[in-house]
Amino acid sequence: MQQPRVLVLFNQPTLPIDHPDSGSEHDVLHSTQVVRDFLTCEGIPSAEFGLGLDPSTLLTHLRADPPDVIFNLFEGFADRGHTEATVTGLLEWLEIPFTGCQSQALVIARNKPLTKFMMVGAGLNTPDFFLVGEQVCPKNRLGWPVIVKPCREDASVGIDQGAVVTNDRDLRDRVEYIRTHYGAPVLVERYIAGREIHTTLVELDDNQEPTALPFSEILFEDGKEDLWPIYSYDAKWDTSSVEYERTPVDVPVKLEDDLTSRVISAARTMYRLLGCRDCARVDARVADDGEVYLLEANPNPSITSIMLRYGLEAIDWGHGQFIAHLARRAARRGRSAPPHSSDFGV
Repeated sequence: MQQPRVLVLFNQPTLPIDHPDSGSEHDVLHSTQVVRDFLTCEGIPSAEFGLGLDPSTLLTHLRADPPDVIFNLFEGFADRGHTEATVTGLLEWLEIPFTGCQSQALVIARNKPLTKFMMVGAGLNTPDFFLVGEQVCPKNRLGWPVIVKPCREDASVGIDQGAVVTNDRDLRDRVEYIRTHYGAPVLVERYIAGREIHTTLVELDDNQEPTALPFSEILFEDGKEDLWPIYSYDAKWDTSSVEYERTPVDVPVKLEDDLTSRVISAARTMYRLLGCRDCARVDARVADDGEVYLLEANPNPSITSIMLRYGLEAIDWGHGQFIAHLARRAARRGRSAPPHSSDFGV
């Protein structure tokens, strides 16, 4: 069987290494090397292309040396998050097979308010919320505490310990901070105390529902510091921070049978709702009373995360085996077509 020629596409980091948000952007360089190493081990020829701010360079490259498949690691630029979906839209236009979710899923998931409204419409349980545009922040009617988030960022950008507030004055201040740094509107969401469970869904068989890998849990460890148990930007990216030390990831995690089925059912519904493909992650909070609240979905999760790697190992799939599977699956899929309406059945 002839192996597909793969081009690993990634975003050239635009932030200087000393920028406070640079960690999430520069991580793609590590992922690119890991993917290329695994493809080589699996006998799949590959090259790489780092796309900068000029999209014409990608078009020129694709015309000069068109690959069979693009392994898509492009995450968008730090100050132009919408480009994550723009590039996949370009690949769809050119009808070039690529791994991962299509542009529609990426557009929806990056728009947190739209995703929340879709969850509500689909009957999925998600924390109550309201939006603040350019108007004066209204008084909170959700109960305290609440968590304040940028509406169009991912990777926990804009989420730190100050994101959780317990009174209207701090709420107004935090909303203004988010508006100043990340723009309006701002999402204000009821804070759910409880366990944070992440479900990674992967497509291993063309004729089956996406497989839910064993759960990952963010462990919020107690310490001398008075910290809100949230998966903040520092907890994800700053390895020297106290929050990073206090929020290890446990995987695989086993839950009670009833809770397991409810979390997987909700995650799969979310996956279908967004029209995800190949691999995605759904984040949830399990409250003390056992209620499951979906927070958000990530249709472009890190290909090198321990959530994915250890989850695959728990079902006897190798990390490199899965990466090769994605490339071959995209090659079999062929030209990039828009999602069918049935993809959004819930």
